[in-house]
Amino acid sequence: MRFACDTGGTFTDLIVEDDDGALTMYKASTTPADPVKGVLDALALAAEDRGIELSGLLAQGDMLIHGTTHAINAIITGNTARTAFLTTAGHPDILVLREGGRIEPFNFVAPYPEPYVLRALTFEVPERINSAGAPHTPLDEAATIEIIGRLREAHVEAVAVCFLWSISNPAHELRVGELLTDHLPGVPYTLSHQINPALREYRRASATAIDASLKPLMGKYLGGLTERLTAAGFEGRTLVLTSQGGMLDASDLAQRPIHAINSGPSMAPIAGRNYAEIESASANVIIADTGGTTYDVSLVRDGRIPLTKETWIGQPFRGHMTGFPSIDIKSVGAGGGSIAWVDAGGLLHVGPQSAGAVPGPVCYGAGGTEPTVTDACVTLGYLDPGYFLGGSMELDAASARKAVENHVATPLGLSVEDAAASILSVATENMVQAISDITVDQGIDPAEAVLIGGGGAAGLNSIYIARRLGCPTLLIPETGAGLSAAGALMSDLSNEYRATFFTTSDAFDRDGVNRTLDGLRAEAQAFIDGPGSNAVSAQIEFAVEARYASQVWEIEVPLPMDALTSDDQLNALAEAFHAMHERIFAIRDPGSAIEYVGWTATARCGLRDGGPGRLAVGKGHDVSGTRRVYFAGDGAVDAVVHDFETMTAGEQHQGPAIIESPFTTVIADGATRFERTASGSLLMRP
Repeated sequence: MRFACDTGGTFTDLIVEDDDGALTMYKASTTPADPVKGVLDALALAAEDRGIELSGLLAQGDMLIHGTTHAINAIITGNTARTAFLTTAGHPDILVLREGGRIEPFNFVAPYPEPYVLRALTFEVPERINSAGAPHTPLDEAATIEIIGRLREAHVEAVAVCFLWSISNPAHELRVGELLTDHLPGVPYTLSHQINPALREYRRASATAIDASLKPLMGKYLGGLTERLTAAGFEGRTLVLTSQGGMLDASDLAQRPIHAINSGPSMAPIAGRNYAEIESASANVIIADTGGTTYDVSLVRDGRIPLTKETWIGQPFRGHMTGFPSIDIKSVGAGGGSIAWVDAGGLLHVGPQSAGAVPGPVCYGAGGTEPTVTDACVTLGYLDPGYFLGGSMELDAASARKAVENHVATPLGLSVEDAAASILSVATENMVQAISDITVDQGIDPAEAVLIGGGGAAGLNSIYIARRLGCPTLLIPETGAGLSAAGALMSDLSNEYRATFFTTSDAFDRDGVNRTLDGLRAEAQAFIDGPGSNAVSAQIEFAVEARYASQVWEIEVPLPMDALTSDDQLNALAEAFHAMHERIFAIRDPGSAIEYVGWTATARCGLRDGGPGRLAVGKGHDVSGTRRVYFAGDGAVDAVVHDFETMTAGEQHQGPAIIESPFTTVIADGATRFERTASGSLLMRP
C-alpha cells in the first residue's frame, strides 16, 4: 500500500493506492501552523473509511510520498534561517546587483529590492580561482577562520558559500566547508559547486543562499514528519516530491531543500501527461490545477515537460531567483478562496488575496467575511451546500449570498446573481491570461491542445476557460480533485547531476566532454545502485545546454547518445540543437558555430509498473432531478445533476448539467457535450 499526500494552501489531498492498484481519495483541511497535522488528519479519514485504527492503516503502508509548500511559504513569509553569505573578496554585491533586470525600466523611484542575505551578513573571503580552474589567489585560511569566528558571534544558523569559478575548481569551497565543520560545528552550510554547478554568478549564488537558509527549517520539518508518522505506526519509506517532477527520500531532500520549493505543483503535469496520453492524440497538453489559493498552469510539449531556470519567488527581478531547473509552472492568485473586491473606482477584482484555509470562504462558516470565488459559486447554485466534500462539510449558502451582495452587488449596482457571475468571469479571465502566457507566448496554439482541469475547484469554470481559449477538448480526470497527489503515484524516484564544460562545434573537445559525461554517469549510477536499488526500472537520461555563438542564453537539448566518439554523433548532436532551436524560436542557423556549456545526467528509477490506477467505485449519492443554477447570459435554468462516480462510460450527455463527486463539482452549460470515458475521466467538448 502506498500513500500520496499533497499539502495545499486550503486542503491536504491524500490518495491511497492499495496493493491491487485501486485508489481512494480523501481531503482534510490544511493547518497552516502545523502542516503535518493535515497529513495525519487525511490519513485518519482513510483509516476511518476502512473501519480500522490509524496505526493499523499505517502499518500496511510501504511508502508515503509527500508534497509540501512548506519551503516556499517560509521564503515568502521570511521565516528562513539567519544565513551568512561567504563570497570571493571584491565581489560582495552578487546578491544585490543580480542580473540588472527591471519590471518598470523607466520608473526610477521604485526601491531596489533587498538581497536574499543582508549585506551585514555578507563576508569576503580572500581567495580567487580563475576561469581555467587555476588558483589566482590562494585561500587565506587564517582570515577564513577569523570570519567564521564573526559568524559565531553573529549567531548565524546557516552558511552559503559561493566563490568565483568554483565550478572549474572547487578546492577552495571544499576547504572552507571543512573549516566550517571544524570551527562552526552543528551549523549547516551549502557549497555552490555542489548545489548548482552552473554559469552565471547570481543564479548560482542565489540558489546557494536559498538552499542554506532552508536547511534548518526543512530538516526540522521533514524530521518531524518522519518521527510523527513513525509514532503513529508507519514503518515504510518517506519520500518527498521535488521541483523537477521526481521524488527523493526525506533524509536526502533535507540536505538539499531547494529541490522542495515547487514540491506539490510539479506533480500536476506528471499526472496530466499520463491522463492525456490515454484520452487524446494531441502532442500538446495544458495542465491547469485550481487550488484554494493559486491557479497553477503547466505544459506538456511534444510529450516532454519543459524545465526552466527562470523561476522567481515573488515578482521577476524584485523577488529571488532559485537559479535551479524546475518544471515551468505559471501561478496566479486565482483559486477557490480568492477574494472578490471592488476598488475605489468601481472596478471588480478577484485575488490575489485569498481567504486560504483559515478563515476560508464565508460559506465555510469559520469566520470569513469577504466573498470568494467559492462563495460566488454557492450563490449561483453550482455547489450543493449539503454535499460539499461528500456531505462532510455543510456550507452556509445564506452567508455566502449576503457577502456577495454587500461587497460586490450593492457597490456595483448589480443583482446578486449577476455579481456572483461577474466574480467567476473575472477569475476566469485571470486564469485564461495565465494560460496564454505559457502557451501563446511560446508559440503554442491552445486550439491545438487538450486542457486538463485539476484541483477541487477546476470544474466550476474550466469549461469557460476551454471555450475562451478555443480548446476543443477539456479533460477532468477522476482523480483531478487531487491531481498533484495522483501525479505523485505516477512519478519516479529521480535525481539530477550537472557539470559545466565549455566547448564548441568547430573545435569540439571529445575527450573533455566524454570525461564529463563519464563523471555524471557514475554519479547517476550510484544513485540507481543506492536509493533506487529496489526500483522496478531504471534509466539515465543525458542533456546539454547549448547556444549559437554570440547568443546570451542557452537552451536545453536532450542528448541522442551518452558518449560522443564519431563525426556522425557530433553531427546528430548539432542537428538536435538546430531542431530544438527551431521548435522554440522558429528559426535555425546551421552556418553558426554551436557553444556547448552545461551537461546533465538524470537518473530515473520507476517504483511501479503500469499506468494510472483507478478510483475504487464509490457508493454514489442520490442525484435524481435537477438543480436551479444561474449562467451568465442565460439566466436561471434547470440543470440535470449527474453522479460522477456512477456515470455510465460512453454515454453522451448535453448541458446544462452538473456532475458531482464527493471531491469536485463540474459545471456544463447548455452548449457543452460530455461523457465519462472508459478510463474514468470526464471528457467535455465546449
